[in-house]
Amino acid sequence: MDRDNIHARTRAVLDTAAERLRIPVQDARLLRLHGNASYALPSAGLVIRIATSPRVLAAVTASITVTRWLANRGVPCTVPADIDNQPFVISGYVVSAWRYVPTADTPAPTSAEMGNILRELHAQGDPAYPLPSLGDPLASVTAEISQAPDAMSPASQSWLQKRITELRRQWSALSFPRPAGLIHGDAHIGNLMRAVSGQAILGDWDHVSTGPREWDLAQIHYMDRRFGRAGENGIDAFAAAYGWDIRTWPGLDTLIAVREIWGLRPYIRTARDRPSYSQQLAYRLHTLQSGDTYARWDLAQSTGRR
Repeated sequence: MDRDNIHARTRAVLDTAAERLRIPVQDARLLRLHGNASYALPSAGLVIRIATSPRVLAAVTASITVTRWLANRGVPCTVPADIDNQPFVISGYVVSAWRYVPTADTPAPTSAEMGNILRELHAQGDPAYPLPSLGDPLASVTAEISQAPDAMSPASQSWLQKRITELRRQWSALSFPRPAGLIHGDAHIGNLMRAVSGQAILGDWDHVSTGPREWDLAQIHYMDRRFGRAGENGIDAFAAAYGWDIRTWPGLDTLIAVREIWGLRPYIRTARDRPSYSQQLAYRLHTLQSGDTYARWDLAQSTGRR
């Protein structure tokens, strides 16, 4: 059971959601299939996001609330559709509807644009309603392990549990130099899109929360180290656009290490159903256990691009 069956299941959820919303799906196009499935419905002017974990209902609800607030303040973000009572759950999948944004393939979004958007986001302050706290980012990994104990070998699971314990100790010892506040939570270039207007827009707000701003700033370094994703001179351009270089802070390597483990969540969750994800999980764990901090990982699976 690999991508095709998961695609079939999420497509069935999409059809049920379309009946509920009374929208056409004849032109449905799969945009992404990773932790979530995203389908563009151009004729309906919507993108339907289907979360494959039932535990994210509160997180998706927060993403809808905060992006409405941010859009009203001019932050370039994806915007939820004007539909009542969303998100909603169908067959254990969390479904949300977003405004469809026609996109252009070129020019590709840049690291500098990501730095500009994060600078603007972090300058907004906190909305006047509670948001989830980032808290312990590795708690979600341990939750996935408990739900899928056979996703990896016993030896790998034992190593991973020990690694999580060690990284939690390092995380708790960090002294963050910047004030905590509103963060995107998963700010990498794969979550930027180029609108046909030319504007770069930040999407995938499922991990929006309050926490250290450094959590957002470390993501591009993790993506560049493991996937070569920042582009030529991208890290320097990102730092210049944001206005502060996280490389001047000694805690960056710890955040990258935490990000590496945090990024295993969808692989652990779906390893039993998707052989390609099981293989990628085993490979990532092998490189981590061997101490290879610069081994390249599978970019297509990391971003969910197909």
